[in-house]
Amino acid sequence: MPPLVSILIPTYNASQWIAQTLDSALSQTWENIEIIVVDDGSRDDSVAIVSRYADRGVCLVTQPNRGASAARNRALTEARGDFIQFLDADDLIAQDKIALQMHRLLAASPRHMASGEWARFTDDPETALFNSQPVWQDLSGIEFQLLHYEAGWMMQPAAWLCPRALLDEAGPWDETLSLNDDGEYFSRVMLASAGILFCPGARTYYRSGVVGSLSRRMDPVALRSLWKVNELNCDRLLAGAGGGTRAKNAAANGWQRLAFELYPALPALATEAETRMRALGGTTVPLPAGPSFNRLARFTGWRFAKRLRDWQLKRLSSS
Repeated sequence: MPPLVSILIPTYNASQWIAQTLDSALSQTWENIEIIVVDDGSRDDSVAIVSRYADRGVCLVTQPNRGASAARNRALTEARGDFIQFLDADDLIAQDKIALQMHRLLAASPRHMASGEWARFTDDPETALFNSQPVWQDLSGIEFQLLHYEAGWMMQPAAWLCPRALLDEAGPWDETLSLNDDGEYFSRVMLASAGILFCPGARTYYRSGVVGSLSRRMDPVALRSLWKVNELNCDRLLAGAGGGTRAKNAAANGWQRLAFELYPALPALATEAETRMRALGGTTVPLPAGPSFNRLARFTGWRFAKRLRDWQLKRLSSS
């Protein structure tokens, strides 16, 4: 019997998508899987829908609403697998996604983690465009973090497949975080790993544009979570890379992008982020906005340009 892979799905008010997500998990060509859904206090029909899959082996656990990280930690306590696949309740994975990654992991030395291809879609996964990215290659954890902070390259959470022993070594999800909790978690995992193995063809479909999605929240609580994640990950990057010039430049880029995200909601924290960026030597990387925005920002300052852009977006959305 091949190793057991546990597919862990936290869900909260995901009745619109959870059936499609479960169908994609159940369609895996890797023959030895278990699927554990932790419902985090949903107020819609999510529990009823997941319950219909009980005769197909889907395990449902319910708990009061405590957040996605707490639901994932609960799923980990229930999981029996030697390998773990996290999957959000609105995302999909290709039928051979786990099989392709398992073949690479089993051929490698222990403590490696697998990545794969991922692309966004809104309604129809057939519209997803899988365009190669610089992180679509075998990398060390430090190399991945450098690419992430240098230019924002990332790996969608469900694109990973990890040995359970590696996750245990890295520690549980941080339940104090909301926005970018996955960025903090997988930063720890990859830095504890022996390396990242990229698996061509192992595809994840990332549903984007979902109203109410945590990744779209920009309230003060979510933004403070973003701050904490950036602080933790930049400190780990600098420590892991020995404080070299490239790591300092990458971390400075991260602080600049964070300042941009925090303003105008949390102006004091935005100023502190800029202070930390300058302490690392500053950055010449453009702000994470279009060329016209950066041209305007050179004349007016980026804060005025951002307030103007936000006003224009609100005006368009209300018209």
